[in-house]
Amino acid sequence: MVTRVYTVPDVSCQHCVRAITEELRKIAGVQAVEVDLTSKTVRVVTEDGVPEELVRRGIEAAGYSIAA
Repeated sequence: MVTRVYTVPDVSCQHCVRAITEELRKIAGVQAVEVDLTSKTVRVVTEDGVPEELVRRGIEAAGYSIAA
């Protein structure tokens, strides 16, 4: 398992949580998604071998940008 944490400054409500979670769960190998509105982070647990770029694209496909 691999855990990655992304800072997503635009998350602010439950709609954001739902949109990101639904998009990332479409990716094969994603085991868990946690969106924290207070810290504006997205924690993603994946199986080994799931490319980080795929997860990043999933967050962006949901309509959110990842902080540098």
